[in-house]
Amino acid sequence: MTFDLFDALEATEQSQEQLAPGAFVLRAFALPYVQQLLPALAAIEQASPFRHLITPGGFRMSVAMTCCGELGWTSDRRGYRYSAIDPDTGRHWPPLPTVFLQLAQSAAAQAGFDGFMPEACLINRYEPGTRLTLHQDKDELDYGAPIVSVSLGIPAMFLFGGNARNDKAARVPLFHGDVVVWGGPDRLRFHGILPLKEAEHSLLGRQRINLTFRKVA
Repeated sequence: MTFDLFDALEATEQSQEQLAPGAFVLRAFALPYVQQLLPALAAIEQASPFRHLITPGGFRMSVAMTCCGELGWTSDRRGYRYSAIDPDTGRHWPPLPTVFLQLAQSAAAQAGFDGFMPEACLINRYEPGTRLTLHQDKDELDYGAPIVSVSLGIPAMFLFGGNARNDKAARVPLFHGDVVVWGGPDRLRFHGILPLKEAEHSLLGRQRINLTFRKVA
């Protein structure tokens, strides 16, 4: 399936594309959940506002972030880690909304990963021009569970690489409502997001929201 980022802001028909033995794109899978996802997202943002984290090297991340669930992911000069407490508020992260959990488990099962029970949902907010460099999700103790990544808002070009940083990465356009699930032999693949093109979505404006569900331990 081929998409033009300038001709469409979302894929309206559900379909499934296999990127690798344990990696799938579920087109438009999240669309039936959107009306419940957005108010839940607003409540999370009110409790734990978006912020720009600092990397251990002292760089400010261009993508804004918050979290919900039993654990949240954070970063500062001391390193990357999960914590039950939001360091900005001093309180526990907001609980994982029921609709978030339902979507994550349903998408994981659709991709062949039954029984997925995420402990953390990382919420990234992208604006045009922002990006996420190639990286592995390896701060978790449990690599047996998949990663479930939900795209909302303006389109993005997802980079899905190999098990080494210099492996060639496939370019996969993602649209509002698309879900990517990867696990099993592909759990530690490098991945990232190219700089977002200028666009505006009818519900979310000039931004992309990415929900990434992970089982940590």
